[in-house]
Amino acid sequence: MKRVTDIDLKQRHIGIMQSLFQEFELHRLPRLLRLKDKVDSGEAVNDVDFDFLCKEIKDACMTKHLTINYPELEEFCLHLGHLYKELCDKAVENEK
Repeated sequence: MKRVTDIDLKQRHIGIMQSLFQEFELHRLPRLLRLKDKVDSGEAVNDVDFDFLCKEIKDACMTKHLTINYPELEEFCLHLGHLYKELCDKAVENEK
């Protein structure tokens, strides 16, 4: 049985992060930006938008441990968290 080395593990993490960033760039970010445009124009979020945003926040919470091992991701995660907060705040404001 082959022993997993630190280098193997780091390579695996890099591959996972590349996949996550590609998924984010191609699918999640465009949808988040469309949602931001929607709430910025005063529209309320629908159930599909709400479920998407909840899933995004949940996924972000599940991957935040990566910033411990890869502190260079911290600024990206902070910006993303700020975007989620802006979206939520604006969505709540639009509901009033």
